[in-house]
Amino acid sequence: MLEITVPGYKTLLLEHLVLDYNGTIGCDGFLMEGLSEQFEALSPLLSIHVITADTHGFAASQLADLPCQLTILPEGQQDQAKRSFVQTLGTQKVVAIGNGRNDRLMLETAEIGIAVIAPEAVSTESLATADIVTLDIFTAMELLSKPARLIATLRL
Repeated sequence: MLEITVPGYKTLLLEHLVLDYNGTIGCDGFLMEGLSEQFEALSPLLSIHVITADTHGFAASQLADLPCQLTILPEGQQDQAKRSFVQTLGTQKVVAIGNGRNDRLMLETAEIGIAVIAPEAVSTESLATADIVTLDIFTAMELLSKPARLIATLRL
């Protein structure tokens, strides 16, 4: 668990990291280089889940050796499926990271929603529902591995 007290906001008791794949941790279907280390660093603190439409079909092979659980969604209402996934884990225990339009409800529902602007862009709807916006996935994940950055962003 990751406990972070944000002055003027709340104490976060995070247990799960829920990530979108394509556009968030993957580019053109391939895991972004250098993310394996981020997964290894965060996995003792958070259960890592990747939930994806798997547009390119590479998610399972790209994540095979990483400490995470993969969920591939069927076509149709993926935005609602991602929100339901977060609700099942317990919304107050989840930090979610995504970029696509089908991530917007997940970002809105999670205790902390982080939208990532990456090579595959970001949906304006996800941008509007996120608590935080970062320019890349590495910065987003470092908010968790270096919590003082998260505190500086959210405090009053």
